[in-house]
Amino acid sequence: MEGPTEVSSAKMFGGYNKRYKHFSPTLGCSMTFYIYFPPSSSSSQKLPVLYWLSGLTCSDENFIIKSGAQRAASSEGVALIAPDTSPRGLNVEGEADSWDFGVGAGFYLNATQERWKNWRMYDYVVKELPKLLSEHFPQLDTSRASISGHSMGGHGALTIYLKNIDKYKSVSAFAPIVNPINCAWGQKAFSNYLGGNKADWEEYDATSLISKFNNISTPILIDQGEDDKFLPDQLLAHKFEEACKKVNAPLVLRMQPGLWHFGAVSGLE
Repeated sequence: MEGPTEVSSAKMFGGYNKRYKHFSPTLGCSMTFYIYFPPSSSSSQKLPVLYWLSGLTCSDENFIIKSGAQRAASSEGVALIAPDTSPRGLNVEGEADSWDFGVGAGFYLNATQERWKNWRMYDYVVKELPKLLSEHFPQLDTSRASISGHSMGGHGALTIYLKNIDKYKSVSAFAPIVNPINCAWGQKAFSNYLGGNKADWEEYDATSLISKFNNISTPILIDQGEDDKFLPDQLLAHKFEEACKKVNAPLVLRMQPGLWHFGAVSGLE
């Protein structure tokens, strides 16, 4: 696999935000991603990694620029990995017609419909990116990885974790879309990316998956704003909570005061 090219670097909290570009065979296009490297106390000590999956309309830049998570990553000695949210530059008809589908809205799945065949963000995040990191960044320990995300990215983090519990130490999410088969964002994306078979949709729905993949020892952590206007109709945190209770899956759902959905780490403001 051809190595990534560094395109920018900026110092932050004693470490560095570095952006890289590479050609992705999985997606069939050039992709960018960020790594935050915390200050290292030892050149021989490998860094654990936290993958961050961003939400609708975002790129790999939003979280790195807006979140301030580097402060904690610096003090804890954790590398942050922030990939993009979809393929870009393929000029597929309809890819940029709406903000909640296509470019910037890959939903972290492997599309099966011909027009969207390059939308394979699941394989990119689960397979290609970790392999690339382990081959070209020896200071990273990709065997010690956790995954997190916001909104659509929270959906991605949860579904990827549940189907790959052996690959991640933990999962957490901010205001995730936990039951996409029952919300408008998910139904629009899944019907176009996956076709009309609802059984295929369930493979990318955390509330459905928890009934099958619940041999979990580390609690799932979700933070959700009580006043989030998308909570009742799009995010549906209570549906996932109910599904976890049915199978005794450990979930910590922290309802927080306020929290506008499109906040510090989103593309829409």
